[in-house]
Amino acid sequence: MIGRDNEYDNLDKPIFGMHPIIEAINAGKEIDRVFIQNGLKNEQFRDLMKLIKADNIPYKFVPLVKLNKITRKNHQGVIAYTSPIVFSNIEHIIPSLYEDGKVPLVLILDKITDVRNFGAILRTAESTGVNAVIIPSQGAALLNSGTVKSSAGAIYNIALCRSDNLKNTIDFLKNSGLKIASATEKGAELYSNSDLSGPIALIMGSEGVGVSGEYLKRSDMKLMIPMLGTTASLNVSVAAGVLLYEIVRQRGMSS
Repeated sequence: MIGRDNEYDNLDKPIFGMHPIIEAINAGKEIDRVFIQNGLKNEQFRDLMKLIKADNIPYKFVPLVKLNKITRKNHQGVIAYTSPIVFSNIEHIIPSLYEDGKVPLVLILDKITDVRNFGAILRTAESTGVNAVIIPSQGAALLNSGTVKSSAGAIYNIALCRSDNLKNTIDFLKNSGLKIASATEKGAELYSNSDLSGPIALIMGSEGVGVSGEYLKRSDMKLMIPMLGTTASLNVSVAAGVLLYEIVRQRGMSS
């Protein structure tokens, strides 16, 4: 693992400056996200924004102080991070699964920003036969060395998809025959009493907020994990493991 460690330690090193980032995008590098200084308006910035929007690269406008905390070098108001993987397209994955006679299992992560939780969930998802993990373009954890390490390398072995609009993605999955199941302590169904054996997309939300209300409304099932102690909720990576292994159990221990 020494070689792999050296490889993904470089993920934490940003690309900074207009020209280097433009060159990286034009060279086909997978960009995780770009931080842009508030108020930039020059011509090179406009060229960069055209590329960012054409490639659907997540970006965020931030104060200068945030960029200076990342690097004191001449960043010219823009800093980018590369991704360790190439993102997949969920609209291509689902039809191919049906064509291969497989029962789709998709995991949607709603605003999970902790890289350790994110990595741990990816590790469990890969181990339970999840066909694709979907994350929002904005509000998801950085794909850095912490994510790769906490996933134990599973990030390289599972399809990761980025969605600009999770509502539209959920609607696509529903129209493709998948039931939408959300994990929530407000759920009316005990997870072990729910039928999770068919095509399904499981939504896990952040610990602070849970699954967004707009996604709960689109859910066919709201799954509750019983809490017998005084703790209000499980860590999201643990909850994901409980639900994913219940799906495995109901499917007869095969993906």
